[in-house]
Amino acid sequence: MDVFVLFAGVGFLAQIVDGALGMAYGVVSSTVLLSFGVPPAQASASVHAAELFTTAASGASHVSHRNVEWRLLWPLAAAGIVGGVLGTYVITGVPAAYIKPFVVAYLLAIGLYILTRAVRPWPAKPISRRLAAPTGLLGGFMDAIGGGGWGPIVTSSLIGAGGAPRYVIGTVNTAEFLVTAAISAAFVAALVSGHWEEAGDLMDHGMAVAGLIAGGVAAAPIAGYAVKHIPTQVLAASVGTLIVTLGIVQALRLWG
Repeated sequence: MDVFVLFAGVGFLAQIVDGALGMAYGVVSSTVLLSFGVPPAQASASVHAAELFTTAASGASHVSHRNVEWRLLWPLAAAGIVGGVLGTYVITGVPAAYIKPFVVAYLLAIGLYILTRAVRPWPAKPISRRLAAPTGLLGGFMDAIGGGGWGPIVTSSLIGAGGAPRYVIGTVNTAEFLVTAAISAAFVAALVSGHWEEAGDLMDHGMAVAGLIAGGVAAAPIAGYAVKHIPTQVLAASVGTLIVTLGIVQALRLWG
């Protein structure tokens, strides 16, 4: 029960930040799982299982608050699905000992990037639909590899291109449900087909996943409202600091 409560708290806080920033749920959750010794592929699979529920709730909240730009949603989601399936194939076919250093480095880089967004103002330039497909493809691939990355890559890219933060965050969060569903299905296919040889017993992490789901679903309705009111710089500084700290701890453990 202690594990459930701990991860419910992690899931709640991560979803609040994710809903308001358009990033961080997957990165925070996967980083915490890695800090508990969960292998990268299992951490990614566990986080995406939880995100099936949290992204559905978050997307519904953003739709109800009219934060979604529909013309960007469909090409973004389609490209993200392709990238996510490719990333799942890679991470389930490579031994954990080889992939973990890259995942830790990736999480550290994402954490540092989020910190830079806490001090840099959001630019205001017209956004192009042509960014949706390549950004979604890269975001989906890195999301599957690192257990989080859809939001940091896609949200940051689209806002950096001049998109209004409110609508970019709402659109990215809503598209994430479709991408997450595809990645989760790809993990199941890899497990059933025997491609994922190091799958282990995923039920060992059942209480952690249940906690992430409970906390994330509880926070999702608040997040849709929070995107209108909470200063993004405050949230970005908090989550960036957390991810970098956990990433440093993982790096120290990894390299002794």
